[in-house]
Amino acid sequence: MTMLSFRATDEDAAEVRQWAQALGVDRSEILRDALHRHLVVLKGEADAEAWRRQPASDAERSLEAISDWGPAEDWSDWIDAAG
Repeated sequence: MTMLSFRATDEDAAEVRQWAQALGVDRSEILRDALHRHLVVLKGEADAEAWRRQPASDAERSLEAISDWGPAEDWSDWIDAAG
């Protein structure tokens, strides 16, 4: 693990301290989680932008039609018998 250091407002630092006490966790755990969640959002935004710049090709979209097929078998009689 790498140690990161940054400055925060006194208000944010106090709020992190309060949440850490309330949740019974270390401040660093809250900050690690917050950083991770923010990075996930940023990656998602970058991924969405990449899809806008270069949409899926016809070959990549070829399986879309089967997504509406539903179940391969009719299980309704099995469900009725179980209920």
